[in-house]
Order: sequence, then C-alpha cells, then structure tokens
Amino acid sequence: MAAVSHPVFARVYERLSVAMDRAGTAEFRQHLAAGLTGRVIEVGAGNGRMFTHYPRTVTEVVAVEPEPRLRAAAVRAAPAAPVRITVVDGLAEALPGADGEFDAAVVALVLCTVSDQAAALAEIHRVLRPGGELRFFEHVAAEETSLLRRVQRISDATLWPKLFAGCHTGRDTTAAIEAAGFAVDELRRFRFPTGSSSPSSPCVLGRATRVEKRPG
Repeated sequence: MAAVSHPVFARVYERLSVAMDRAGTAEFRQHLAAGLTGRVIEVGAGNGRMFTHYPRTVTEVVAVEPEPRLRAAAVRAAPAAPVRITVVDGLAEALPGADGEFDAAVVALVLCTVSDQAAALAEIHRVLRPGGELRFFEHVAAEETSLLRRVQRISDATLWPKLFAGCHTGRDTTAAIEAAGFAVDELRRFRFPTGSSSPSSPCVLGRATRVEKRPG
C-alpha cells in the first residue's frame, strides 16, 4: 500500500481539529452519526474526532486512516468511544472490506483531499450494502459565478493542496456522490465559519442512500 504521510499537517491538524470542534464541527459530527446502526466504515478517520459521537446502536466502526501520525492518534482515541472501534491502515480508493459488508459509511472533511474522488466514492459504494447510507460533511465549491469560486480555482491550482494535505476546495462533491450511485436524501449548504470568505468555508452536510449504478 502506498504510504500517505503528511507529518507537518498531521501535527497541525491534531490541534486544529480540537479548535474546529469547539467552534461548531462537533455539532456537525453529531448529526453525521445520529441514528446509525450496524457496522459502519469511517473513511479518513484522522485523529478520531468522530468516535465519541457514534450511538450505541452501532455494533462496530472500522476506521480507515492512511496517515501514520493521525492513525496512531485515532488508536489512542478509540477506547473512549461508546462503541467498538477498529482502526486500520487503508486508502479511500482501495477500502478494506468485502462487497456490501457495511450498513453505513461516514466521511468528514475527506473527499476534498483524496487523490481520486470518483474512485473513492466507487469504493464506498462497493462496500455498502444496497440501501446503505453515506453520511458526509465536506468542503465544496462555492457558487459558480461568485468571487469566492474564482479564489478557490486559484487556490487549488497553487499552494492550497500543498499546505493542507491535498485538500481541493473547489470540488462539486454532491454531484460526484450522485454520479457514484447514491441518491441524496438530505443536503444542507452553509459556510463554516459563518460569514467566512476562506476558500474552504463553503460546506455541505448530508445523507445519501446507495442505489444501483445505471449502466454506462
């Protein structure tokens, strides 16, 4: 498996994620986990900030994280969770899991960073059972005609991905989720922090259901 190491970013993110949760992302994480049941795969678990939000109706979370420092932090965070957490190495584009093995998948600030978003979503679709849920909280593209959208294009083509572990702020992630074979059931668009003009401020929070892909 190809190594994914971002040691400087990982150190910064361990602190930044705590501050972000205090500022409001903890509420978004709680929404992602609410009502989940059965076996869950969390793709890009980072340092395990999602873990304490899973309800006891979840029987197991398989938490996939390729970055070594963040994965080690996730291992340390797992015992504090109210459910069983298994932290594993793995890439979003090649998930550890059999076809239809999981009841739900969770991604939080992950699909902006993967090298191949379509491949990652295809893998999530593969490991979910028919009718399984995808819960997502992601940075996304701003409105096409906005000044911020132009700023995102410039940022993504220059330093932003290098500074933030491959993050691309201008992806149309909702459209990619639908193209991968999911029906979006719930979608909220907002900026976080509220009123921010940062390239990463446009976000979506939602739920989608796995359906069969149409041929072609």
